[in-house]
Amino acid sequence: MTERFIDSRSVQTEQFKISWLTTVLEDQRVLGYVLLIPAFLLIVVFIGYPFLLGVWMALTDKVVGTPGNFVGLANFTKLLDSDIFRVAAWNTVFFTVVATAIKAALGMWLAVLLNRKFMFSRATRAAVLLPFIVPTVLSTLVWLWMLDGTFSVFNWILRWFWDLEISAFGLVIKEDFGYIRGPNWLGDPYYAMGSIIMANVWRGLPFFAISFLAALQTVPSELYDAADIDGATGWKKFWHVTLPMIKPVAVVVVVFSFVITFADFQLVYILTRGGPNNSTHLLATLAYQQSMHTGNLGEGAACALFMLPLLLIVIILQLAYLRRQGVQ
Repeated sequence: MTERFIDSRSVQTEQFKISWLTTVLEDQRVLGYVLLIPAFLLIVVFIGYPFLLGVWMALTDKVVGTPGNFVGLANFTKLLDSDIFRVAAWNTVFFTVVATAIKAALGMWLAVLLNRKFMFSRATRAAVLLPFIVPTVLSTLVWLWMLDGTFSVFNWILRWFWDLEISAFGLVIKEDFGYIRGPNWLGDPYYAMGSIIMANVWRGLPFFAISFLAALQTVPSELYDAADIDGATGWKKFWHVTLPMIKPVAVVVVVFSFVITFADFQLVYILTRGGPNNSTHLLATLAYQQSMHTGNLGEGAACALFMLPLLLIVIILQLAYLRRQGVQ
């Protein structure tokens, strides 16, 4: 018979390690930092390192195949003197502000409708999310086909209405104005900008609608009952009850959409590639063109970094607003 002897010191050491680890993890602050470590490492690897590399390349004259030399702010000053860059900067601001404003207005209207009780309301709410669920590239390719100069669905609808016979009081009215080709949606500068805004609104509208709907459902019904007793109209109830109650959520949603729209690349690049005549170039598409098409990585990185100051301003304003709301 073999006897096994257990070293009491090793058992005590193991118990001490377990108890120490348990004591440390029971501290919520320490546990919070431990849980943040995986996310922090992912951010450092996939965001921090590429960002620092981009900053370094923006300060060099790096071209594909060459190490590049330090040139300081030469790339930034060169871009500021470029007419194409100024057009892209203006297009980025215009595209972001207009698209975000339309999405916010239509999203609020759609959320108010979805907040009502009607038949198949749950199925309708699920269907509203479809544009947001479909991959961006796939949905943009569909828009590319719908906006095609020759086979555009919109142009075919216009032609159908143009050839439609109108019957009024027994008289058939039909004027022959010839063949309508329809707008060149992606070939005309004005139509092209409107087209990419329309596609962006279609894709981003579900996010606004569902977010606003979730906020609307947190508003106590007693507030509306009190407003009804006071004789408030529908618009006054929305302006003085609904909007103040959902304002914190609305601010976060608008700012988040502003940041995403400001850096939008896939949709614009697939539809127009910045054309025609640079009329739809955004900072993101211009940075890609400078880096990948011309091989000038330094200028491309500098162009991309120009998006950072405006986004930082928006984020700082959001944090200041949320902090003020928290204090109040």
